[in-house]
Amino acid sequence: MTDAAQAKPHADIDAMPFERALAELESIVQRLERGDVPLEESIAIYERGEALKLRCEALLKQAEAKIEKIALGPDGRPRGTEPFDADR
Repeated sequence: MTDAAQAKPHADIDAMPFERALAELESIVQRLERGDVPLEESIAIYERGEALKLRCEALLKQAEAKIEKIALGPDGRPRGTEPFDADR
């Protein structure tokens, strides 16, 4: 195994689009729920699943940052857009 692969064993995940990462994560969850995966493989795919979950979360946060909401003026009419703020 190369030094880069040892340092970042799931480096391929960093370039995955959301849909692919989510589909693989769902597949891992299904395999683990069935319980027919040997222990060592369960540990390995659980770790990959965790990396996929983090990737999905990061992509969702990026998407939220790009979302704009319509800002209404005092008369209730749209006056433009403003950045999405999930905390409001």
